[in-house]
Amino acid sequence: MKLSEIKAILPTLDNVAFQTPDGSFVPEHFHVTEVGSIQKHFIDCGGTIRKEQVVNFQLWNANDFEHRLKPGKLLKIIQLSEEKLGIEDNEIEVEYQGDTIGKYDLSFNGENFVLVSKNTACLASDACGIPADKQKLSLSELTPTNEQSGCCTPGGGCC
Repeated sequence: MKLSEIKAILPTLDNVAFQTPDGSFVPEHFHVTEVGSIQKHFIDCGGTIRKEQVVNFQLWNANDFEHRLKPGKLLKIIQLSEEKLGIEDNEIEVEYQGDTIGKYDLSFNGENFVLVSKNTACLASDACGIPADKQKLSLSELTPTNEQSGCCTPGGGCC
């Protein structure tokens, strides 16, 4: 989800809720402690130099049970970050504390924002020798070649 998408959704909501990948919810008394821009400049295992930039939201499970982040407040925080930090309309990455700080993509299911698990991947699999996934076929999909025709089939004898 891009920053422009969350900005369009927030005014339509009464409350802001984040659902974790396991279906549970971030506690209602969470805070968005950071909105920022993170740039990653790196070289992959194939030698290609890359740059990635994301908008970062950090969610914190506070012990402040009297306050709840409302959509208008989050929208103001986002607008302030755009104004003061020059944040661009990039994909959003959410940091949330589980056993350790996890990084998630963000989506919206029509009611709640959903933290989507991220996976690592080789960006240069063609350059570093990682084989492509093998195509899975069932035995019934295999057809004999001309030289195998009639070979080891019922009534055909064995070669």
